[in-house]
Amino acid sequence: MSAIDDKEILEGFRNEKTKNRCFEQLIDKYQRRIYWHVRKIVIAHDDADDVVQNTFIKVWSSLDGFREDSKLFTWMYRIATNEAINFLNKKKANLYNDWETVEYSLSESLADDPYFNGNDIQMKLQQAILTLPEKQRLVFNMKYFDEVKYEDMSEILGTSVGALKASYFHAVKKIEKYFGVS
Repeated sequence: MSAIDDKEILEGFRNEKTKNRCFEQLIDKYQRRIYWHVRKIVIAHDDADDVVQNTFIKVWSSLDGFREDSKLFTWMYRIATNEAINFLNKKKANLYNDWETVEYSLSESLADDPYFNGNDIQMKLQQAILTLPEKQRLVFNMKYFDEVKYEDMSEILGTSVGALKASYFHAVKKIEKYFGVS
């Protein structure tokens, strides 16, 4: 099966006869990338699955109104990012008093996660990333792991390119400090 392009997916989605099939193709095309983006934010596999499911529910309900001002994936990435942040904020509000407690909990869940198969260095990097403020963590993950361009990131996060570059720079410096490199 050849990869279907976004325009074909959108056209098919807008046709009642092909709507479901085209949405399945959209999921097949983007679910893995969305999952790993969300997973880096919420850390735990089960939480990531829940957030991804909520993301695709929102995509389903909003896709008819997608104006194509941005790329389809960029639009979905923004929804996934917002869903992940909302999830963490709810978790923080319901279970914890401060971000440090959430950070510790996420770090512990990463260490106990049977789906994490990284080595010690990867574990330490993930723990270093968890020490970053939320915005820097998002920017670092998007740039370092997902190789998202600053222009696309600006669209996703609603922040200027200059601010994103500064956030990434500060995130890298903090991670270097965490590893004892300065």
